[in-house]
Amino acid sequence: MTPKQIVNELDRYIVGQFNAKKAVAIALRNRYRRSQLSLADREEITPKNIIMKGPTGVGKTEIARRLAKLVKAPFLKVEATKYTEVGYVGRDVESMIRDLVEVSIRLVKDERYKEVEARAFEQAVERVADLLMKQSKELLPEGITKLAVQDELSKHNLDQMQVEIAVADIPKPVELQAGGGEINIGNIFGDILPKKTKKRTVTVEEALRIYAAEESEKLIDLDSVENEALRRAENDGVIFIDEMDKIAGKASQNGPDVSREGVQRDILPIVEGCTVSTKYGNIKTDYILFIASGAFHVSKVSDLIPELQGRFPVLVELDSLGVDDFVKILTEPENAITQQYKKLLAVDNIDLSFTEDGIAEIANVAYDQNNTLEDIGARRLQSIMEHIVEDISYDINEEGETKKVVIDRQYVLDNFRTESRNLKKYVL
Repeated sequence: MTPKQIVNELDRYIVGQFNAKKAVAIALRNRYRRSQLSLADREEITPKNIIMKGPTGVGKTEIARRLAKLVKAPFLKVEATKYTEVGYVGRDVESMIRDLVEVSIRLVKDERYKEVEARAFEQAVERVADLLMKQSKELLPEGITKLAVQDELSKHNLDQMQVEIAVADIPKPVELQAGGGEINIGNIFGDILPKKTKKRTVTVEEALRIYAAEESEKLIDLDSVENEALRRAENDGVIFIDEMDKIAGKASQNGPDVSREGVQRDILPIVEGCTVSTKYGNIKTDYILFIASGAFHVSKVSDLIPELQGRFPVLVELDSLGVDDFVKILTEPENAITQQYKKLLAVDNIDLSFTEDGIAEIANVAYDQNNTLEDIGARRLQSIMEHIVEDISYDINEEGETKKVVIDRQYVLDNFRTESRNLKKYVL
């Protein structure tokens, strides 16, 4: 996708914030440009990491979430606050790279499963047909052949029949942190001892699913999956580090936040480029794209250690939302909150509709509350909408008749307690 196409795609779900979308789109396109160069040139070009700075609820995380769906690259979103400095109890920053590799493994596996899906299903059908011929003779028509049973199974006509199958009894994994790595106790003896099986009675539909998954595993080459996954994580991986401002503390601070700067120092070699060992092999982090984000209300971007700032050369500021933005958020995106409530309440035969002046009033209330109380961006709309439709959601017609409700300006004024938002600004 070209940068413009990426921005257009993000515009379907996120209002405004053109600069942030543009920076992300260019960074993604640069991945493609780099992949078209010679191997020698590729080695020299590293991604230009991005910091997104802006108040909460303006679209930072949503841009990352939608980006994950757009790109077929391994994508991981993490919170900086869940990591601790080496030596403290908690997760070390290298675990984010291991998590990215796991995401990449799943991505490649899913692709390979799709390639062998038809063959795996055929083999699953054959196995279930054998079981039905043995176990359910009395339920099948007399004289029916195995081929006829397979045909019925392929058409999903026998999905609700019960069948007893033997499935692998996999021990539940117990993970221990050791030397920065993770040990799965369940896997230590898994390959030495013979695999245990247990009997289960399931529907034919579930038996087909279980057997298709087993056959898929046999049909794909796990070594090539792991090699491809490592290659993709190294060259195409994107890590979104949220809440970056929460670790931007000063070294002089005392108390429990003393390790904030330590986390920054630990993140530095990962962003700079180093080799991390995973259970699938070593991975270099030089070409992974890092996007950091934070509100930076209390701390500033300049409070991050200089070395880390230098590794995030692209700084994008996201704007606070105005009344017009709120109107667009309520009406334009494909998953607009007004559409969500319409669909939800239609289940109970409530025909909900919004007038233009009603939407404008909701936007005004949201803007007013964000200025009066705390600026929580578009999340304010959710609390206001929930308050407005509370009585409608509660008072449903049990006889099933369709009830029409129009939310106009007067309805918002009557049903949203304006005195609560006027008084709260005086409360300490």
